[in-house]
Amino acid sequence: MTRFFDFIFSFFGILILWPLGLIVYVLGLFDTGSPIFKQERVGKNKKPFTLLKFRTMGVNTKSVATHLANSSSVTKLGAFLRKSKLDELPQLINVLKGDMSLVGPRPNLFNQEELIEERSKKGVYDFLPGITGLAQINEIDMSTPKKLAEVDAEMLESLTIKKYFQYIFATVGGKGSGDRIKE
Repeated sequence: MTRFFDFIFSFFGILILWPLGLIVYVLGLFDTGSPIFKQERVGKNKKPFTLLKFRTMGVNTKSVATHLANSSSVTKLGAFLRKSKLDELPQLINVLKGDMSLVGPRPNLFNQEELIEERSKKGVYDFLPGITGLAQINEIDMSTPKKLAEVDAEMLESLTIKKYFQYIFATVGGKGSGDRIKE
């Protein structure tokens, strides 16, 4: 049932929000010259997929987990996009394609071995990764792999349509702040 909602919301989200996305894209051209960030992430059943985001860091920033990135790498526009969560907007394309769900565990990088091990033990990779979820609205990020895997598993085991909408509305309402960045 969630796939139906994922498809409908991502389709209409893209349809309604494309003018905003276009503005962010153009601003990103001036900011970094390359407004779309693409990165291989771990998907359902540990299959790779290309995650799309608006770029928030300089083009030459090393590709590491956000909690390992340095805050000086974040551009001024990028800081605004992260705070407003607009950097996530292109992920609606990932949801529409079926690579992701609106609600699920945030997709990690393949080099985050400890997190992969913990999530594997808990069966987290049996599900699509998501844009938001229980961990995100409670500000639990990938810097605490064991705790994150436990919360992800808890969310997936108890996910209902009601909770699906609660996580989305909590995120849209501003709850959670995304992954931490090193100061």
